[in-house]
Amino acid sequence: MRKPSKTNPPGLPSREQILRFIEESDQPAGKREIARAFGLKGQEKITLKALLKDMADEGLIDLGPGRAFHKMGGVPKVTVLRVVDVDGDQVIAVPEHWVAEGAPPPRLRVMERGRRQGALGVGDRILARTEEAGRGLVAHPLKKLAKGEELVLGVIHKEGDRLWLRPVDKKERHDLPISDAGEADVGDLVLAEKAGRPPRIMARVTERLGDPFAPRSFSLIAIHKFGIPDVFPEAALEEADRSARQTLGEGREDLRHLPIVAIDPADARDHDDAIWAAPDEDADNEGGWKAIVAIADVSFYVRPGTPLDKEARKRGNSVYFPDRVVPMLPEILSAEVCSLGEGADRAAMACHLTIDKDGNVTAFRFTRALVRIAAVIAYEDAQAAHDGAISHPLTEDALKPLWGCWAALAKARAKREPLELDLPEQRVQLDEKGRIASVAPRERLDAHRLVEDYMIAANVAAARALEKKQAPVMYRIHEAPSREKMVALKDYLGTFDVPLALGQVVRPKTFNRILDSIADRVERPEIMTQVLRTQMQAVYTPNNAGHFGLALGSYAHFTSPIRRYADLLVHRSLVGAYGLKPAVEDTKLTGEEANRMEDLGEKISQAERRAMEAERETIDRYVAAYLSTKVGELVDTRITGVQSFGFFATVVGLGGDGLVPVSTLGAERFHHDATTHSLIGEETGERFTLGQTITLRLVEANVASGALRFELAEGANHMPMRGNLRRKPGSRPLVGRRGRPSNIRHQGRKR
Repeated sequence: MRKPSKTNPPGLPSREQILRFIEESDQPAGKREIARAFGLKGQEKITLKALLKDMADEGLIDLGPGRAFHKMGGVPKVTVLRVVDVDGDQVIAVPEHWVAEGAPPPRLRVMERGRRQGALGVGDRILARTEEAGRGLVAHPLKKLAKGEELVLGVIHKEGDRLWLRPVDKKERHDLPISDAGEADVGDLVLAEKAGRPPRIMARVTERLGDPFAPRSFSLIAIHKFGIPDVFPEAALEEADRSARQTLGEGREDLRHLPIVAIDPADARDHDDAIWAAPDEDADNEGGWKAIVAIADVSFYVRPGTPLDKEARKRGNSVYFPDRVVPMLPEILSAEVCSLGEGADRAAMACHLTIDKDGNVTAFRFTRALVRIAAVIAYEDAQAAHDGAISHPLTEDALKPLWGCWAALAKARAKREPLELDLPEQRVQLDEKGRIASVAPRERLDAHRLVEDYMIAANVAAARALEKKQAPVMYRIHEAPSREKMVALKDYLGTFDVPLALGQVVRPKTFNRILDSIADRVERPEIMTQVLRTQMQAVYTPNNAGHFGLALGSYAHFTSPIRRYADLLVHRSLVGAYGLKPAVEDTKLTGEEANRMEDLGEKISQAERRAMEAERETIDRYVAAYLSTKVGELVDTRITGVQSFGFFATVVGLGGDGLVPVSTLGAERFHHDATTHSLIGEETGERFTLGQTITLRLVEANVASGALRFELAEGANHMPMRGNLRRKPGSRPLVGRRGRPSNIRHQGRKR
């Protein structure tokens, strides 16, 4: 196809003039009318015909009924589209290349006739024929194209007189020369296409995304890299505004007389949950307790099938970065109307629990309620008030009963023996300029454990309540480790002379016993890391398989519907199963949702993994920015991964992740022992192993990718932590895929 010229011959109108005439014409504007309006004759008419064809190919105009042209909105008749949203049978795509100034790319409904339904997913590329239909554009797929691996996300920098693209992906080891930067400038975060063949690969910028190094903006890189939706559609915002103005409805249980309190992080803005407890006055439950876990009634405000619901489903969960939160719901709901703030009347879903003296939940019921939170208390203040370090007006009426009931719940937890991994979550605090002020482990207080155990009790009650009614449940399952992983762990533990019998039924206490047996050994951190890696990842599904880590047979997420879509589905199912007023029919789980629970579970599990990866990478970038001023200095590290090509290490007390290539370890040849997760020198037996602490020199801190690079420090501590174990005869180096540990749960965040 010939490439259309952007410059018109003398005498011909410009594209802009033609578009203006077509828009302003009070009659159908065909070729004849356009030629007459601009006084074109003879050869000029023939040239005009070619120009109009070029404009149609570019998507500027289309030929409608009566051979009249109309403005199409910038979408060519045949073009490449990228799928951006899939909701049930509806697939939405946008043009892969969009250059209209001041106008967002149009969203086209993809008609999948003749294709297997559901064959297209987010990120897929298609060649499609486009046309107007009703008040929108539709696309008819012609063929599915290869995914755009050629698109690279990176930051522009300049060396000499040349612009280069520094990819943000750690897997991209080399910067790319830029052939065309478009309107982007040095320091901009951009999307670019790869072009050419090795070794002359170039990058052409296709889209400018902004400044990722502005204060509190490192998360921009992760947002764009992982495709996290961070702008709410107008329809969703309008729906949220309408929903926020509605009354709380009739028929709610009034709990405003109870001193229900929310115990949360000091800087929390969205308060999903609040709790209350008191001794049970029933003589049949001597020493027992009554408790209420009140959860924001999000299902009342976010109703199935609305634009607001579709956007929440697409997001799957809120994403928490050090510099911002990308919420699942618009702020008017997440931080205001739904949030259980102090002193305001709020709609809640109340889980009423009856607990015996040994912490067993003997009865439960669910209601839609009206609550007025007596106080929002920071974890540290709740702990200090209970301990008598500070005074609080609700210590006697609210906090002491909560601690008393928790003592019973803790008994039941101890009897259950869930998996206990002491792996504290790192907390990144920023200063007023958006730089790291501190990175430190989150302190784990009894107040955290107290709230966590109330949440677990309510989550279990929700799952069992739905099972009782044979209603759909979105379970949170965590399966036992596979035999392959257990065999690998047994081999690994054997190098420490720690026994593990494979014939037994594996339970969480199996791992607890191992960790207890090595409580005083220096290898405990690396063994704990390996125990964590042995665990499966928790997921959402309507098919129950229990929760191995918590040692529970039935478990669902019910307590955080402001930030997790899975919880919202559980709320809707409870509303329908128990007829919880008000607005039962409008807020219950729909038949379409019930039939799609498996698909929904997969999608929100994927969204959760996406959020975890994005959060982790963003923290890595902040750490790299902090360490970029310390290049050349010695740092204390711990080895987090070992492969044949080198080992990875993290800075103790700070985080980040960096490589020490095996080529920098000296002239000695090292082999990779996959069983012990070690690199071992063939001559000296010098050993670098998972979990080992070692002093390294920082040689690079790449802020764009968050990657660090270390090298051995001459004379620094890098001696082996334990005996030099040589490779067994006949063994060979194994190359594996590096993967950092992924917590089964986020400590410091409620379940």
